[in-house]
Amino acid sequence: MRGKYVLLASILLTLQNVVAQQTISLNDIMLKVSENNHTIKISEQDYKAAKADYNQTNSILLPNVTVSHSGITTNNPLMAFGSKLNQEILTANDFNPALLNDPDNIENFTTKIEVLQPIFNADGIYMRKAAKAKMNAMQLQTNRTADGIKLEVAKAYMQLQLAYKAVEVLEKAKETALANKKIADNNFKQGYMQKADVLSVEVYVSEVENQLLTAKSNIQNASDYIYFLMGETSNTTLKPNSELISELNLDVYNNQISTTRADIEALEKSTEAYKNMYKASKMSYLPRLNAFGSYELYDDKIFNADAKGYIVGAQLSWNLFDGFKRIGKTQKNKANLDKAQLSLDQYKNKSNLEFNKAKRQLKDAENSMNLTNLAVEQSKEALRIRTNRFKQGLEKSSDLLISETQYLQKQLEYLQAVFNYNFTKTYVEFLTK
Repeated sequence: MRGKYVLLASILLTLQNVVAQQTISLNDIMLKVSENNHTIKISEQDYKAAKADYNQTNSILLPNVTVSHSGITTNNPLMAFGSKLNQEILTANDFNPALLNDPDNIENFTTKIEVLQPIFNADGIYMRKAAKAKMNAMQLQTNRTADGIKLEVAKAYMQLQLAYKAVEVLEKAKETALANKKIADNNFKQGYMQKADVLSVEVYVSEVENQLLTAKSNIQNASDYIYFLMGETSNTTLKPNSELISELNLDVYNNQISTTRADIEALEKSTEAYKNMYKASKMSYLPRLNAFGSYELYDDKIFNADAKGYIVGAQLSWNLFDGFKRIGKTQKNKANLDKAQLSLDQYKNKSNLEFNKAKRQLKDAENSMNLTNLAVEQSKEALRIRTNRFKQGLEKSSDLLISETQYLQKQLEYLQAVFNYNFTKTYVEFLTK
């Protein structure tokens, strides 16, 4: 009866694991990441902020229109006379000196529409160009951020593949270790083996079980991280719909860094922005020409308009000296431009350095994968021979444990080598985009 309960519990646990597991492809993950990843969304907001800054520069082309309505009550001689004049209610009696000097209280309500139209602002034009270059830089940076997140997704997916493959290898190693333990127990009962040797076999079984538990935790960790990248939370464990296999591609060694790579173009646009800011600071020495106009409505009652008038004009202004403030700003913008150009050159050189290093790492990873694969086959054959001899009582348990450990280690090393190669190849492709 107890055995039935154990079997039922095992079946329920298996069903629970199946239900709590979701098979997913890399393309499905990429799609969700592009839609929901928080880092990408934050980067998009940075672009929107830069676009809003650029939209603000429309003010150097478009008019500034304001409407106001104000009301006063006064017996100030000058204000009272002017208010009557604006309201067009001035009479000859109002020129009486006594009334001019001591007028009665008067109310005046004014509705005013003002228009300011920039005509020529040379520094504003270059500030607008700088804002546009910054906006374009942020757009490119957003694209590069998305590419970087996709690279991180590919790495996380490969880590998930690696974890599942490691579990598969360790489960087989556990089966083999338990089988050998059974043989060791039989040999011990028949007096062919010492207790210390049996304990060594049991220790090895425990070590494999411990590694298996760690590998299963790695599955959950990789799954949780993928959910994080997708902007989701879930207790369901993800399972890749493809296994970790080596994906050799010799053409990747011929790739070169693209001159249109988004992050490099972003820095070039950023340098362009600094260049225009420097030009704008120099153009601020030129005069500015602006047109202005206003249309005014007057009355002694609120929101009425019995009298009206307008003003139209233009203003040419020239700030000749502002206490060295403009000169200092020009010098600062020139320093920022030089810094941006140096940073761009440094970034290009560093990118080439990283690319060349990555290609060498890719070649090393390919060689490591090939050599480790050969070591797996050799250790597998060595374990097969020792296992057969151990079954016949011709091999020490310590030698068998060494072969089992070596074979397991080489299998895990090979899986890690495949992961390193696949990811390094993906990273090289990322550097060439």
